[in-house]
Amino acid sequence: MSRYIGPFTFSTNIFTMGTKPHHDADYEAIKQDQGGYTLKPRAFNIVWGNDNRYWRIPSRSPSTRGNNDEVAELVQVSWLEVTGSVQLQPSKIYQLTFKLSFKEDAFGWSGCPVFLMAKVGKKGKYKWRRLKELESLPKEKTEVPSNSEPFLIEVPSEVIDSRLYFGLYEVWSGKWKGGLRVHEATVKEKK
Repeated sequence: MSRYIGPFTFSTNIFTMGTKPHHDADYEAIKQDQGGYTLKPRAFNIVWGNDNRYWRIPSRSPSTRGNNDEVAELVQVSWLEVTGSVQLQPSKIYQLTFKLSFKEDAFGWSGCPVFLMAKVGKKGKYKWRRLKELESLPKEKTEVPSNSEPFLIEVPSEVIDSRLYFGLYEVWSGKWKGGLRVHEATVKEKK
């Protein structure tokens, strides 16, 4: 379909891509257990996640479901945004962690301001923490933040919307970075 605007004719789909550049969450990749949730890489919304120049995301095929070694691998981006959401219970406290590692050829992380941010409800106020661990993350899977300095989310008793929105962000520096491996995130009730 085309439209005439002044001396120019524009196709209505001239600026659309064949596929979306961002990876949308596959909610089947979220496992709920007694104390909370585990989100595998396909459970995240990942900016630029559908473009293999920037990310390598596990396929949605039935043969990869339930694979504990699933990993989303960052090739390179200047805008890091990996987000998820889960429904929580009011009047409880939850601990949020990501399981991350670096590849041998990881780059761009030194001095890079990576933040873990979370809020309860769409209109909630963000709680955040800079993840300095990402400046020297080991090659082995590591929980970030560590249990010694947990990132806790309190869900108020009177809250109407108790959905947790959270993510890893580095959208401020404009620096290119790569080699991050996202294994999973967990949201567990703190007893």
